[in-house]
Parts: sequence; C-alpha cells; structure tokens
Amino acid sequence: MNSNLSVIAGLGNPEKKYSKTLHNAGFWFVDEIASQNNIGFLKHSKFNLEISQINLLGTDIWLIKPQSYMNNSGGPISAFLNYYEIPTFKMLVAHDEIDLSPDSIKLKIGGGHAGHNGLRDIIRHCDNNFMRVRLGVGHPGNKTEVTNYVLKNASKSLRGAVNQNIANAISILPTLISEGIQEAMKELHSASANSDEDDNKCQ
Repeated sequence: MNSNLSVIAGLGNPEKKYSKTLHNAGFWFVDEIASQNNIGFLKHSKFNLEISQINLLGTDIWLIKPQSYMNNSGGPISAFLNYYEIPTFKMLVAHDEIDLSPDSIKLKIGGGHAGHNGLRDIIRHCDNNFMRVRLGVGHPGNKTEVTNYVLKNASKSLRGAVNQNIANAISILPTLISEGIQEAMKELHSASANSDEDDNKCQ
C-alpha cells in the first residue's frame, strides 16, 4: 500500500513537570497510540527525539516526540524526516489548539502557525505542507494569560474532553492511511458529532 501517512509527531515539553499541561496535548496523542499498541518509546540522541513505531494496515508508522522543548520542535523533526527521506506531506503533527474549544477537534493540511510556536518552528525548518490534528483546549479569554493557561495542569474535566478528542482522532487513522485526508476529515467530523450526541444523552 502507498500510504498517505509515515510519521505522527506529537508536540509538547519533555520535563515531567509539563506532562499534565495542556501544551502537551500532542504528546498525549502519540502516547495514547503507543499505549493502544502496547509499545513504549526509546530515546534517540541522534535526533533528540523519543521514537516508537507501529503498524497499521500493513504500514509502518513512526511516532516521534521532540525532546527540544516546544519552541524548538522543528530541528529534531527536520533531521528525522531528512534522514529517512520522508516528505512533510506524509507527516501528521498533533498539537494543542487554543482557538478551538475543548470539545472541538480539526484535521487539516497546510496553513500558517496561528501563533503556535511549535508549528512556527516546524514551518521554519521544513515547510508548512504537513497534516495537523488540532486538539482543542480552549482559550483563557485574555491573550496575556495564554502562556500560563497552557502551561498549567489540566483540570480533570478538561483532560477528559481532550482525551475524547484524541480517541476520535485515533479512530480515523486507518482512513487517513488508506484513503487520504479528505475522507479522514469527513470521518472525524462524524465521530465528533456522535460523541457530542452521546454526551448530551448522559446529561
């Protein structure tokens, strides 16, 4: 199969003190994929990454987590892609998105960084022609509070909402691999809508 996906990069900060913060939602995403496949990550000093690999639909897919802190994510990712000769359009980047509410998730390809420093650095080192899964975490309401907001530990309810989005996004990976991003977008929208309906039934 000529896969549409070769690498999933989760963005976050490597220190333990950041592990429960909203800015690490990208790490949560790839960690959950690894957990579902009963595998762990290995530190790769050559690229300053933690890496793992899964097989979906007969396709080997790298899972990577830059260990260079969010604002310097691009260097390790660029080095990895260049070494394995992987084009950026076959990479999915998972990241927190303050412009989406915690019950929202979007899949897209290309575009700007919208102020996200991790994306900014990837675009600077590579290009912008990569897929993104934008995990909504909400906005504090004042732009001066954004840094403190994304670097504080997520509440239980907020973490639960993000985890549901992560589950929905992981569920469409087979479609992304086999049919491409447009079909995956449709499926993700449907999965998210069904989750909202289920939540409403429980209230």
